Amino acid sequence: MRTPMPTTQTNGIETYYERRGDGRPVVFIHGAIMDNRMWATQMDVLDDEFTTVAHDVRGHGRTGGSDVPTYTVDLYVEDLDALLTALDLERPVLCGLSLGGCVAQAYAATYPEKVAGLVLADTFTQAPLGLTGRLLFTNLRVFAALDRVIRYKSLNRFQMRVGNLIKPGVVGEGGTVQELIDTGPTISHVEFVKIVNSLVAFPRGGNVDLSQIDVPALILYGEDEPSLMRYHAVLMGELIPNTAGVTEIPDAGHASNIDNPAFFTEALQKFLNGRVYND
Repeated sequence: MRTPMPTTQTNGIETYYERRGDGRPVVFIHGAIMDNRMWATQMDVLDDEFTTVAHDVRGHGRTGGSDVPTYTVDLYVEDLDALLTALDLERPVLCGLSLGGCVAQAYAATYPEKVAGLVLADTFTQAPLGLTGRLLFTNLRVFAALDRVIRYKSLNRFQMRVGNLIKPGVVGEGGTVQELIDTGPTISHVEFVKIVNSLVAFPRGGNVDLSQIDVPALILYGEDEPSLMRYHAVLMGELIPNTAGVTEIPDAGHASNIDNPAFFTEALQKFLNGRVYND
């Protein structure tokens, strides 16, 4: 049964989280402007054999904003470390998507001894973006600027329609994603800008050394995602020493765990039981 859990103090904020099941820990980290609910399907399946935790990242969901003037992936990493300590979660497998994948890889590179495994989905790393990537990130900056006039929930709906016209399938189950955004707590303009800036700044950071990640890693990306994600997925697979594989999720866009939940969850289960916890 899905039971809302209380907040806990983490790095100067009250972080909302949900915790289910009993077993070895798997911690899910959502993408930008989403919240913990995007992982509901995976948690429903895995909580029979694992302790599953999903939290709302600073600025998002029921955690909400803070008075910190600038958000960075490094800040989210320290928030996550405080959360794991507060919840007494030792060496979890981290599973992050998009912005959550940036946080997961940065955490694993910073604290390699504190994780048992890593799943990076629909995300990118600190490497050249190429033309497609630069266009995508320019679009994000415009998105943040326009949010002052037209709020992000409406803008996102419009962007998904345009995206599907340009590259059919790129938004996958856009209706489900949009419903999660529409029904979630509204992010203020100030917080939205801080979130977008943290995402845009990450590829230029240069402080994440993927070669320091010595635990098993699974890289996933959607079949219909922009080419940037496929390129970075392959690159991360080459740079992380103990990569279990780079897997394309069929019939999926930029939220592959929602677009094709059965395939995504099966790949995750096989990784957990076959590569991380195979004792």
